[in-house]
Amino acid sequence: MPLVPADPNVLHPMPGQPRVVLLKPLVTSPLIEVGDFSYYDDPDDPTAFETRNVLYHYGPEKLVIGKYCALGEGVRFIMNGANHRMDGPSTFPFPIMGGSWADHFDLISGLPGKGDTVVGNDVWFGYGSMVMPGVRIGHGAVIASGAVVVDDVPDYGIVGGNPAKLIRRRYDEADTARLLELAWWDWPVEHITEHVRTIMSGTVAELAAVAPEAKP
Repeated sequence: MPLVPADPNVLHPMPGQPRVVLLKPLVTSPLIEVGDFSYYDDPDDPTAFETRNVLYHYGPEKLVIGKYCALGEGVRFIMNGANHRMDGPSTFPFPIMGGSWADHFDLISGLPGKGDTVVGNDVWFGYGSMVMPGVRIGHGAVIASGAVVVDDVPDYGIVGGNPAKLIRRRYDEADTARLLELAWWDWPVEHITEHVRTIMSGTVAELAAVAPEAKP
């Protein structure tokens, strides 16, 4: 029988498990971009991801999440809208309270941002982890449960703690470079379907051996 790839456009990919959603067919905000098969798992309405898990997202900065990312329950992305002034005696955002205070909205509308928050492909986020504004997380990274990510995370790095620190790297420099070159997440989904076992449990050399032939 022919191999059948999974469908990246199904909202709930696991039958009988409404707690798991694919994010690409879920999100509607033009400020959020998600690749195929990245999913969120939450027993308490995972379909509310855009409002419950992406916070203070008033733009224009984007949240970009790659393909094949796994987001555990309670993962939060804090966006630039959470910023407050720190150059005066008070950090309180008086203008948003209304009244004549609103006349001073310029004091908060021009706060500096930290740019887009960008997550690579094949990143695993543990339970309750948090990502702060403008962070870039590399391909194949692992974010430990409860981690608060305030700095960029290298490709295939494992980080944990508050603030999150690099615990170790999943592969040495040579293997990491080879994995980035192979970029299995960009392979045709039919080819991925054929080699799922190698992608999940093989060595870097075994993965390279089953890579699609380079096009001329």
